[in-house]
Order: sequence, then C-alpha cells, then structure tokens
Amino acid sequence: MLCIRLPARHMAAILAAFTLTTANCQPLRAADAPMVKIENFAFTPPVLTVKPGTTVTFRNDDDIPHLVVASDSSFRSKALDTGDTYEFTFTKAGDFAYFCGLHPHMQGKITVAP
Repeated sequence: MLCIRLPARHMAAILAAFTLTTANCQPLRAADAPMVKIENFAFTPPVLTVKPGTTVTFRNDDDIPHLVVASDSSFRSKALDTGDTYEFTFTKAGDFAYFCGLHPHMQGKITVAP
C-alpha cells in the first residue's frame, strides 16, 4: 500500500480541483428538455422550435393558475397552479399556436420542423 503525505493546503487544492472537474460532468436530464415557462402573465419563450416527436413541458411559475390551450384544440392542460407542469408530445410538423384559457391575451407558438 502506498501512502503519500501532503500538507493540508495541497490536499485542499486537490480536493477543490477534483470537485470543480466533476461538477460539470452531469448527464443530460429530463429537466434539460424543451420547456415553456409561464411567468409574469407571459409564455417564455413566446416561440419555441422543436423536432417532431419532442415532448415540451409547460411550467407555471406565476402565483395564479393558468391553462395551456391549443388554438386548433389539439391539446389542453388542466388548470396549472404554481409549480405545476403539463407535457405534450408534438408528433406532426407545423405551427401550433396556443394561449392561456384563463387569460387569452397570453399567447405563444410551438413550431415543429424536421
């Protein structure tokens, strides 16, 4: 067994370097999937482009409920309270306009393109 003794400051520097190196090596998670945030009575981003087969998550970060409703009726969420999410998988190419069912001035669009 090999035993190496290092001063405490050297050990601290090695540990800090190791931590910084491994902290950026995270795998892609579901949280990194396309997301539309509902905040300040707006959809952010207002326009999102994805590929067919992509699942988009809508998350309500406002203090009041909102609904996500497709203009062509292809999808509709339940009332989303603060922190609630709604997911929809876009399988066909096209433009999908949507609005808040409770606040129709809130509008957005998902563009699905290959």
